[in-house]
Amino acid sequence: MYRFKAIIFDVDGTLADTERDGHRPAFNAAFAEAGLDWHWAPARYGELLAVTGGKERIAYFLEQEQIALDPGVDREALIAALHQAKTRHYLALLRTGAIPLRPGVLRLLREARAAGIRLAIATTTTPENVTVLLDQCGEPGLRDWFEVIAAGDVVPRKKPAPDIFELALAELGLTADDCVAVEDSEAGARSALGAGLKALVVSVSAYTEGQEFTGVPLVVDRLGGPGEPATALQGDLGGAEFVDLAVLGRVHERVYPRT
Repeated sequence: MYRFKAIIFDVDGTLADTERDGHRPAFNAAFAEAGLDWHWAPARYGELLAVTGGKERIAYFLEQEQIALDPGVDREALIAALHQAKTRHYLALLRTGAIPLRPGVLRLLREARAAGIRLAIATTTTPENVTVLLDQCGEPGLRDWFEVIAAGDVVPRKKPAPDIFELALAELGLTADDCVAVEDSEAGARSALGAGLKALVVSVSAYTEGQEFTGVPLVVDRLGGPGEPATALQGDLGGAEFVDLAVLGRVHERVYPRT
């Protein structure tokens, strides 16, 4: 029925609003645990999200704030230790069930599964962050719905480089025109487009709603659902109330027309 064979999802900000009340407080807890007086307020964290990857974000912060470490401190080892502690705090938070999936996500995943559309993930976050989030969202066995979970440091370059999407495509054994991607950020959109995934839907999150999405055929405020209408910020929903497989199919056909 649909010409596309798979949907590749980002995680942070796309499957769930994990940044402001998940990753950010976990970073702050790691800093406090290490005896550092660093604190990332919500607005400052939004600025730091311009850099993808937790370790990379800490390194960027050190450079931006011109923080001089004590003599004898191994900078890379400190960053790695802080990131490891942050991941521990973040996973503990996830296991409380405090971070649900965004509205419309589970509905779309169920529709895809019922229609035989394959599911994959392409993210810069660590693999355990993904699996614990999926395990705690209230849908038993959800992680097993995803045939491919491409995550973390398994590629040399993180988003906006296309590497993680290229890996997901390779592991699926599909080409870019076989797939639709779902993202939430400019960096993620550039990554997907760079991998040839022109059939792209961006569902903006609290930190990405003002970003530029050049070349993206459909940008919405949410995936939405019955009683939770989505609003098209770029492109159009074709009269639909929310993003479903039919909407994804129209996006796909628009950028990969029949020949």
